[in-house]
Amino acid sequence: MKLSAELRAFQDRIGHRFADPALLVRAVTHSSVGTPNREDNQRLEFLGDRVLGLVMSEALLEEDRAASEGQLAPRFNALVRKETCADVAREIDLGAVLRLGRSEMLSGGRRKQALLGDAMEAVIAAVYRDAGFEAARDMVLRLWGKRIGQVEADARDAKTALQEWAQARGMQPPRYVELSRDGPDHAPVFTIAARLENGEEARARAGSKRQAEQAAAQALLSQVE
Repeated sequence: MKLSAELRAFQDRIGHRFADPALLVRAVTHSSVGTPNREDNQRLEFLGDRVLGLVMSEALLEEDRAASEGQLAPRFNALVRKETCADVAREIDLGAVLRLGRSEMLSGGRRKQALLGDAMEAVIAAVYRDAGFEAARDMVLRLWGKRIGQVEADARDAKTALQEWAQARGMQPPRYVELSRDGPDHAPVFTIAARLENGEEARARAGSKRQAEQAAAQALLSQVE
């Protein structure tokens, strides 16, 4: 199989040349394509999630040999969550080479966080199937880069930290209020307020409720700490 110019350039961005190009084509093919006899990336996504998990488990153990399981778990979760996979996918412009059905294309599928995160996992699996675990590990460590060494700050869950702060002072848990939802259906922007019982409040905007809530919680923590 001969790859398109776009996919050949994508190989350069991830640092892997496929011996079996069909694996890469499958990894970037979304189920919305719906072409008979063409495999999509769902099964590869399932495998890639496990490969990524093993790579990150090893990397974290090497990064901090004294860390306990309780310290490692939130770091691991921060590195393998869909948001992080989607961020990496954006850095290598994975969205530009995705094969999407018309409906997904028109609804902004190339920018959707869940779709990008799933495709990133599928690409990891494709490299693993093409050249083995070491090749997949090398690619993941290269693409995740400094995130591994800096993950402790990212792993702090702001909502949990804010709740613990409030409870330590005898307050009720903070409330999160959706103030507005703007933009088109395929790319909404949420404005969320995090509010404490004592009247303290902070607001944040993001492309998902979860991200907006976390950002609002972090902003409020910065105010009160």
